[in-house]
Amino acid sequence: MFRDELIAAAKDFGLVLTTEQIDRFCLFAERLVETNKVMNLTALTEPADVAVKHMIDSLSCYDAAWFPEGASVLDLGTGAGFPGLPLLIYRPDLKVTFFDSLQKRLTFLQGVTAELGLTASFLHGRAEEMAHKEEYRERFDIVTSRAVARLQILAEWALPYTARQGVFISLKGAQYEEELAEAQKALSILGGAVAEVRPVHLPGLDDKRAVLYIKKTKKCPAKYPRKPKMAAKNPL
Repeated sequence: MFRDELIAAAKDFGLVLTTEQIDRFCLFAERLVETNKVMNLTALTEPADVAVKHMIDSLSCYDAAWFPEGASVLDLGTGAGFPGLPLLIYRPDLKVTFFDSLQKRLTFLQGVTAELGLTASFLHGRAEEMAHKEEYRERFDIVTSRAVARLQILAEWALPYTARQGVFISLKGAQYEEELAEAQKALSILGGAVAEVRPVHLPGLDDKRAVLYIKKTKKCPAKYPRKPKMAAKNPL
């Protein structure tokens, strides 16, 4: 059933999937639902929900113009692997690093990725700490994030990882316009500039959402990101 839902949703969204890609999406969905019985990965387990609200939603941020061949991608706060794993299934040439604060989620993703025959990296830690390590700071062509935090806060976590002239891609829900307005000062301080705001309409859904493409135009000041308590007390 998931296979049929995925094929129909992809067609409605204008995506062309190969048989190999469909097979991989099906295996990922199967492992997601199976593992969710013993580990809290997602509240969505119905085939149609997984197909549209996880897989197609993750792919909604894809545009060849923003994803050059072999680009390095940091999937920040990846959780159950969204949007990073659907992107990797769609574009196996991408060098994806799944980043999460919970090791058990990364262990799940390591197993699934290996089973899918794909190659990826896995990073365990806190966003506000790892960004101050030289090997990760401003090292990624693309940083993706879905449903992690409001943009004003999220930008302080994501842009320090984004290489100059790279892009931070944020998948946002109904309040994206409000979040953009409140984050303008933060983006300016952190070296980001909004390059594109792309409204998204998922198959069968009437809700409001968009993908934000934020270009990294200059170096991020060394003091960012700050510790969570400091950032919460004095938001940018």
